[in-house]
Amino acid sequence: MSEALAAEMPKVETKGGVTPYLSLDGALKAAEFYVKAFGAEIAAAYPPDEKGRTMHVHLYVNGASVMLSDFFEEYGHGFERPQAFNLTLQVDDIDAWWTRAIAAGCTEVTPPQKMFWGDTYGQCADPFGVSWSMNQAAT
Repeated sequence: MSEALAAEMPKVETKGGVTPYLSLDGALKAAEFYVKAFGAEIAAAYPPDEKGRTMHVHLYVNGASVMLSDFFEEYGHGFERPQAFNLTLQVDDIDAWWTRAIAAGCTEVTPPQKMFWGDTYGQCADPFGVSWSMNQAAT
């Protein structure tokens, strides 16, 4: 990365103990979608390159950092469909979070319901292929 490009990126706090870093087809579009679907805040983002790809987007989602980038085949990071994981949001009002996510364009996988462990849990998928789950602790 050039020093000039690095200088364009503001230094922002990384929140949380584990930070997911997702490679997606359309990182800036995904970031905008996550603002609508999950109330994300875009903390910082590199401008897109001449092909419309961005190297780095830093989001805050539900009090934690989530980072995104587009695929860069020339650096060994070609397109791969997201699989074998989900991002779980621990929420206080699952109905409000769920309604917002579905209204924004997420697809219902498992509707929110009381689970055997006592919490209310649901799972959806976003248009970028990422699985998201929501968990509201039993009160």
